[in-house]
Amino acid sequence: MPLARSLSVTSLNGLLQCEDEELPVEDLLLFEISWEVTNKVGGIYTVIQTKAKTTADEWGENYFLIGPYFEQNVKTQVEFSEPPNPAVKKAMDTMKSQGCQVFFGRWLIEGSPYVLLFDIGSAAWNLDKWKGGFWEVSNIGIPFHDREANDAVIFGSLTAWFLKELSCQFDDKPNIIAHFHEWQAGVGLILSRSQKLPVATIFTTHATLLGRYLCAASIDFYNNLDQFDIDKEAGERQIYHRYCMERASVHCAHVFTTVSQITATEAEHMLKKCPDVVTPNGLNIKKFSAMHEFQNLHSMYKARIQEFIRGHFYGHLDFDLDKTLFFFIAGRYEFSNKGADMFLEALSRLNFLLRVHKTDVTVIVFFIMPAKTNNFNVETLKGQAVRKQLWDTAQSVKEKFGRKLYNALLKGEIPDLNKILDRDDISIMKRAIFSTQRHSLPPVTTHNMIDDSNDPILNTIRRIGLFNNRTDRVKVILHPEFLSSTSPLLPLDYEEFVRGCHLGVFPSYYEPWGYTPAECTVMGIPSVTTNLSGFGCFMQEHVADPEAYGIYIVDRRFRSPDESCNQLTQFLYGFCQQNRRQRIIQRNRTERLSDLLDWKYLGRYYMHARHLALSRTFPDKFEMEPSAPPKTEGFRFPRPSSVPPSPSASQHSSPHHSEAEDDDEDERYDEDEEAERDRQNIKSPFSFGALPQGKKKQHGEYRN
Repeated sequence: MPLARSLSVTSLNGLLQCEDEELPVEDLLLFEISWEVTNKVGGIYTVIQTKAKTTADEWGENYFLIGPYFEQNVKTQVEFSEPPNPAVKKAMDTMKSQGCQVFFGRWLIEGSPYVLLFDIGSAAWNLDKWKGGFWEVSNIGIPFHDREANDAVIFGSLTAWFLKELSCQFDDKPNIIAHFHEWQAGVGLILSRSQKLPVATIFTTHATLLGRYLCAASIDFYNNLDQFDIDKEAGERQIYHRYCMERASVHCAHVFTTVSQITATEAEHMLKKCPDVVTPNGLNIKKFSAMHEFQNLHSMYKARIQEFIRGHFYGHLDFDLDKTLFFFIAGRYEFSNKGADMFLEALSRLNFLLRVHKTDVTVIVFFIMPAKTNNFNVETLKGQAVRKQLWDTAQSVKEKFGRKLYNALLKGEIPDLNKILDRDDISIMKRAIFSTQRHSLPPVTTHNMIDDSNDPILNTIRRIGLFNNRTDRVKVILHPEFLSSTSPLLPLDYEEFVRGCHLGVFPSYYEPWGYTPAECTVMGIPSVTTNLSGFGCFMQEHVADPEAYGIYIVDRRFRSPDESCNQLTQFLYGFCQQNRRQRIIQRNRTERLSDLLDWKYLGRYYMHARHLALSRTFPDKFEMEPSAPPKTEGFRFPRPSSVPPSPSASQHSSPHHSEAEDDDEDERYDEDEEAERDRQNIKSPFSFGALPQGKKKQHGEYRN
C-alpha cells in the first residue's frame, strides 16, 4: 500500500521520511497517558503493563508513560531517576518551579519503561481555576462532589501543561504522539486540542461509561442500541458530566480506537463516532522450553486445590477426587455483567443432568469475586484444621508402622499385620474418624458475608438449592476475596489457581474485551466466553472450530436468555463427558492459541493507529493512503485434523456416547503434526529492524 512521502517508523535506527528532508526517528516521542499507570484499578492496568515491553522495544528511550503519583504504589513499583531527554527535563523543571510535584523514573515491569507521575494533591489548589478554564473550552461543568471527575480535571490539566511546555521546545517539528486511555485522561486531550498544540492525539476507550451502567441495570442493551436517549440516560445516572468528558475526548482525538468489534458497535451508538482502529488486547506470552511443562503445572496445582477440598468437605467427602472437575468464574462482582446469574442457572440444570444420568463425575465450582466480608467463616477454618489434624495422625501412625516393619524385615521376618498396629494406634485412628463427623452441610462461602441476605450470588444459590448436599453432583464455593499465596485457606496465587482448574466459565453480558478467558488460554486452560465479549468475537473470527481448541462461545446476542442458558449447560455437560486423555489433548490445543494473543502480533494495531494519527495531524509532513487496519491474514486456525467434520465431536447430545468414537479420535490425534500446522498459521512477527538501503517499507507490508 503506497505512502506518499513514506510514513515509516521501523526502528530507532531507521529514518522517518518527511517531505524531502530526513527526520530522525529519535526526534519522535511517544507518550501514553492513563490513570492506571502504576495504579491498578481495573483491566486497563493489565493492558498498559503487558504492552509496555513491545512498545519499549519499538520506541526505546523515546517511550514514556504518564500517570498519577500515589506513594503507596510508587514505593514498590518505581525506581526514580533523572530524565535522559533534556526537553522532558526542562518541561518538568518549569512545572516544579511553579509548585507542582512531578516525579520521573522507571516502572519496574517487563520492558522497564520511563514513567512521569504527577502528584494530584500538590496541584489541587488550582482546581477551581482549571475547572473554569475547562468550562470555557468545552462547556462541561464538573460537580464539586464528584472527586474522581475533579481528579481527572487536575490530572488532565497537568498533562496538557506538560505537553505544552514540551512542544514549545520543538518549534514546528512533529515530535510528539500522545495516546490517552479512558475518560479520566481525556481532559488532557481536550485541552491539548483547544490550545492547538502540535501533538498527534489518540484516544482509546476500553468500555463506554454509559454502556457499563446500562448493562448493570439489566437492560436489553444490545437489541436497543439505537433506541436510547443518551443524554437522558446519563443524566438519570448522575454521570452526565463524565459522559460529556468521554464523548468530547472521542471527537477531539485525531484517531479514536477501541478494544473490540463489539465495543466499536457500542461506541458508535453511545459516543456517536465509529472507531478508526480496533486495537485488540494482548498479553506477554512466555513459552516453556519443555512442551508439556504447563500440563505438569496443572497437575501440581490441581493437587493443591484438592487438599483444600479435602478440608472444606470433611465429613462429606463421598466423591472421588480423581473424577472431580474444578470450574471457576473470577472478576469484579458485577452479578449480571459478568454472567454470574446465567452461570448459576446453568449449574442448576447441569446438576440435574448429572444426577439423572447417574454419572460418577463431580463438579466443584469456585466463585472468585471480591465482596464485603468481616472475616473467614469459622466452619471453613475448622475444616482445614481437621484436615491437617488427620494428616498429622496418619503421618504419626505411618511412621510407627514403618519403624516396626523395618525392624521385622531386618530380622528376616514377615511381620504379623494383625499385631503391627496396637490398641493405641486403633484408638487414635478411631478418634480421628470421629473428629470428621459433621452435622451440617459444607459451607457455600468461605467468609462471613456482610449483608448476606441481600447478596445476589447467595440469594440465587438459595433459590436453586445448591447447598452442597451429598446427592448434588455440582457443589459451589464462593470465595469473596482475591486469591493470595499467604491465605490460610487456599494458599495459591490467581495464576496458580487457574492452572489447577479444568475450566474457566465467563458467560459475560458486558465484556468489552475479557482478560480472564484470555489468561486461561495462555495457560492452556479451556474457557467459556460469549459473543458479547471482545475476546469471544476475536476467537470466532480467528479460529475455525473454537470448541476443538477449548474455547466455548455462548451466543448471548441472537438467542433468548433461556436458550443461551441451555447452550451453556450443554457446553458444561459435554465437558464433563470428556475422559482424561481428551481433556489433555484439548489443553494442548488451547495453549497453542496463545500465539494469537501475543503483543508481538497484536501490537501492530497500535502501530497503525500511531501512523494514522501522524498522517492526520501533520498532513503536509506525512501522508498515508486511507485504509483499514492491518489485515489478519495468517491468523485463522483451521479445525484440527483429528476432529471429525461434524460438530458432534465437540458436543455429545447423549451422555453415553460410544467409546469407539473416543478411540477413533485418539488414533487420529498426532500432537506434533497438529502443533506444526498451528505454528504455520501464525507467521513470524514483522521486524522492527532497519530496512535495506533504497527500500521503504509501505504500510501494507505490516501484514503477517
